[in-house]
Amino acid sequence: MHVRLCVIASCLALLPCACTPDRPRADLVFLQSAEPETIDPALASDQVSMRISTSLFEGLCRVTQDGRPEPGMAERWEVSEDGKTYTFHLRPGVTWTDGRPVRAADFVESWRRALLPETGSDYANLMFVIKGARAFAEETDRDFPHVGVHALDEQTLRVELENPTPYFIDLCAFVTLSPVPAEVVRRHGSAWIKPGNIVGNGAYILDEWLLDDRIRLRKNPRYWDAASVRLATVEVRPVQDANTALSYFHTGGCDLMMDKGMVPPSLTQRLKAEPWFHTGPFLGSWFVRINVTRPPFNDARVRQAFALTVDKKRLVEKITQLGEPVAHGITPPGAGRNYQPPPGLELNVARARELLAQAGYPGGRGFPRVEYLYIPLPIERSIAIELQSMWEQALGVTVNLTKQEQKVWLKSMRELDYHLCRSSWVGDYNDPSTFLELFTSGNGQNRTGFKSPGYDAFIQAAAKEADPVRRNGIFQQAEALLVSREAAVIPVYHYVGVQFYHADRLEGVQANLIDDHPFRCMRWR
Repeated sequence: MHVRLCVIASCLALLPCACTPDRPRADLVFLQSAEPETIDPALASDQVSMRISTSLFEGLCRVTQDGRPEPGMAERWEVSEDGKTYTFHLRPGVTWTDGRPVRAADFVESWRRALLPETGSDYANLMFVIKGARAFAEETDRDFPHVGVHALDEQTLRVELENPTPYFIDLCAFVTLSPVPAEVVRRHGSAWIKPGNIVGNGAYILDEWLLDDRIRLRKNPRYWDAASVRLATVEVRPVQDANTALSYFHTGGCDLMMDKGMVPPSLTQRLKAEPWFHTGPFLGSWFVRINVTRPPFNDARVRQAFALTVDKKRLVEKITQLGEPVAHGITPPGAGRNYQPPPGLELNVARARELLAQAGYPGGRGFPRVEYLYIPLPIERSIAIELQSMWEQALGVTVNLTKQEQKVWLKSMRELDYHLCRSSWVGDYNDPSTFLELFTSGNGQNRTGFKSPGYDAFIQAAAKEADPVRRNGIFQQAEALLVSREAAVIPVYHYVGVQFYHADRLEGVQANLIDDHPFRCMRWR
């Protein structure tokens, strides 16, 4: 095969061994681009962490192979006429991996833990649709019984919402709302997620975790749907170098890869012709975050100037090459009920230079050296170099490029220890709010320092609006403020998903809008 000849010779010596005499090869070996930051459901905030966490824990609902929610721990539920009260009925006999029953009270305790500020959950805000949850999380009302989640008995959970929420069942399949065993967490503290300590309720058990080497998952025989889980063992290995990962796939060292960064830019066109190379659109956006609290980017004119000099078409045609649509907003078109983002800041070098001059840096003179963070993937480096060149040529400014491992990069964003930073977001559910709520003032995923009472008011108004057309209109006003007027982020393109696997042998892997691919759905033909 022509692609194999390009890469195997230089990379074969770098490949790790997938099996040893005392450790047979797993049923499925999966490569991803980074080591998980955590597998704690309340704390997992990136895709590589969530893939593992959702294998070990299951909420009221779970995600199908086509990315849709379906009953999980709850076998059924009723919704009140006003759409604000849900009553969930847990499956009889569902248990934790240690044999104890999963109770409705476990959900109450786990959701309380996720909302507590001291837990530090970046996704706690997703639960603000629940009555009283925001007030509890923001400590204006620390009386948790005022939060609308109550165990009516061991198998019945009632949830009251602030407003009708069309995507609430999607949220019930999201990892943050999974239950965790409170007693085990209290006993082991932060070490509760280590092999030997961890207790879950998902399709798999954590058998082994060797940092920067492998995570081995074993089928959970107590899982309520264990009969449908075909892969007895799954091994997940972090490999950051795209060429090494591709060689690993070619030589049979792995069966599946899905990270977008696993596509070496120099081989993209040839890879697209291979039968094992699969793509499909999903709700994901690649963008640049700007730290609006750090000079010179505390001036909106500077942020707008940088946004106006990004040639998005050049980046997708020269670098990514997968047919990605350029992004005018942070939200992909068609999200939810046919949402369309408003026009953003398009390429306009002359206007950018005017704005930079108005901010006190004519021709880039006097502009301080600033830093752009990226993660160690070939495609990210290529994009970083192009952006650096665009900003230098158009604005006369110097942007230093800094590569950081994913855990360090995430930490830098959380602590606002950066000027400019590559970023991406994959929708947690199919609705514009999964993108636009990110940038509200108290959101743990904001990571830009952007705070706007006007923006927050738009998002709150959209949450209360039942009419889908008016709701989309409110979201458009919010997005125009975020992307054009304040330019807190620079949208560049919307993702096309990538999966490497042999479809004639492996099934249960299906491109879907939220780019979620549960291992429990996969099987060998």
